[in-house]
Amino acid sequence: MTEEFRMTVALPDLAATAALGAAIAGQLDRGDAVLLKGDLGSGKTTLARAILSALGVDETVPSPTFTLVQTYETPRFPVSHYDLYRLKRPSELDELGLDEALDDGAALIEWPERAEDRLPPGALTVHLLADRERRATLAGPARWRSLETAHV
Repeated sequence: MTEEFRMTVALPDLAATAALGAAIAGQLDRGDAVLLKGDLGSGKTTLARAILSALGVDETVPSPTFTLVQTYETPRFPVSHYDLYRLKRPSELDELGLDEALDDGAALIEWPERAEDRLPPGALTVHLLADRERRATLAGPARWRSLETAHV
């Protein structure tokens, strides 16, 4: 897939992360995958929570580090939240039902680097950085370009 959209957003506080999550949620559709990349503590789970909250999930959203996947019902469609940090082999993703999750709804995937050859083409990649200042670099297909005009 050729990258047709790319932008960087400053995330100085939780309100900025919530705004980015709401913008992504507003564009999310069935079959979409959002790949959340970044070092430990960079804000992957915080952004996943913001996306889920904007989709109407009001329950506590834990990190799926130990369960590997949590699925949430939203008013629009189910959203599965994956954490691939503990995968030993990319083929383990097949056992976690990603294809089925994308058939029924959308997926938020933390640590996608652990199974890149198994991930859907056309995903939105969000690379979170927390060095001098927190920011997110988003990249993906042209259909995500509308995020440039969202209030993030």
